[in-house]
Amino acid sequence: MSATPSASGQQAPVRDEFFWLGQINKASAVINSEEGLLDAAFVPKVVRAISKVIDDGNAGGKRPATVITFEPLMIEAEGQEVTLLHAGRSSQDMHGTFYAAIVRDNLLALAEELNKATATLLQLAERHAATVVPNYTNGVPAQPNSYGHYLLAFAAGFERDAQRLREAYARLDRSPMGTTVLNGTSWPLNRVRMAAYLGFGAIADNAYDAVQISSMEYPAEAGAVLTAIALHVGNFIEDLMTQYAQCRPWILLQEGGDNTYVSSAMPQKRNPGILNNTRRDASTAISLAMGTVMRAHNIPPGMVDAKSVPDNTRMLTTGVAVLRNFNKILGALVIDPARALEELNSDWTASQEVADVLMREYKLPFRVGHHFASNMVSFAKKNNIKPLEFPYDEAKRIYADVAGKAGDDPNLPMSEQEFRRTLDPVAIVQHRATSGGPQPAEMTRMLAEANKCLAAQQAWVAEKKNAIDSALRTLDSDFAKLPRS
Repeated sequence: MSATPSASGQQAPVRDEFFWLGQINKASAVINSEEGLLDAAFVPKVVRAISKVIDDGNAGGKRPATVITFEPLMIEAEGQEVTLLHAGRSSQDMHGTFYAAIVRDNLLALAEELNKATATLLQLAERHAATVVPNYTNGVPAQPNSYGHYLLAFAAGFERDAQRLREAYARLDRSPMGTTVLNGTSWPLNRVRMAAYLGFGAIADNAYDAVQISSMEYPAEAGAVLTAIALHVGNFIEDLMTQYAQCRPWILLQEGGDNTYVSSAMPQKRNPGILNNTRRDASTAISLAMGTVMRAHNIPPGMVDAKSVPDNTRMLTTGVAVLRNFNKILGALVIDPARALEELNSDWTASQEVADVLMREYKLPFRVGHHFASNMVSFAKKNNIKPLEFPYDEAKRIYADVAGKAGDDPNLPMSEQEFRRTLDPVAIVQHRATSGGPQPAEMTRMLAEANKCLAAQQAWVAEKKNAIDSALRTLDSDFAKLPRS
């Protein structure tokens, strides 16, 4: 984890294990001295010891990551009396607290990148609300759609990811401090006040659950959130990658920079490097997320296997990098609407509309209309006929054959004008009537709703970050008021 700029513009301390051990010690000193658990005569020694270890660590000295390596530095600074601070504490609850605090910070960093990618998706969706493109199923052109509608689908997936993240955060945002090992302590520790100083929203209620159960669970839950995000990113990339197999794609990345690179042997190739790298990193993130589950599986409660700060941090920071690159991909998209429309008009993605219109307007059973459209497509492909060029007389002949065999009126009820309009991909998109479809009114509604959800998510992240930062500022202020001599 790297240092982040503070409100003053200076580099804030890295919020690693050492940082949180320092905060826990500062909070213990304030609470225990004010509530009579630490004799006033020893408070100055404790304050000086904590301050020296923290100042030395921030100045390039030792930054121990465990209680049993942090405490000796305090003893070295001011003597054995500083261990009076250790009333009712254990490395179990202290470590459990920084495990939670560090995952909490990393989840918020992930949430910020998710918000940025979602914002870009929504901007593109609004820009391309009327851009009609092919959509694919089973890798085959299936139906015409608004590209903005397609992008809103991924934004909807990201909104669910944001919901999962908030829910996971709520379960994580509970302080284990004061539970000692597994059943609390005879010291009347003020767990609620400790949680508030460390920026936690609540305490982990059950002392055994606090460190023995939940601390193995939340890395796996954070990994599940990350897995869903990575799956969405991977889906988008794979759909985009198929365009690079076409001689005349309708969507590509802007060439150059980190986006593409020229093949070392084949000068015509522009390989989509950022797609390859982001897909790889998304797969890495998923594998790291699965690792949290495997490490937590079939072990006794409380073991440290699943709690590794480096492992869990790497998992979530990989996810942050995936979203950051995904945002770059979105910004590098170059869409050719004319080429997209050409592809639509070169294939039969509008054929389902023929069956739908025949059923909706003329009460023809869907399966009969489907057979008619399917036979028409087969004839067209065999004779290399594009949809807008299909002979109306041939359509009437095929319809008569299919409808006649089904016992229906063999006369095609569509006029030639209606037949042509039914095969127009732009008209199909504009005249969709389904709630959640790509028609202009629904696009406007869904964009507004998506932007509203994004604003709420951005406010949530800001609120949680501010709550932690504010709590830590209060702790620093109260600690500074303790006597040093």
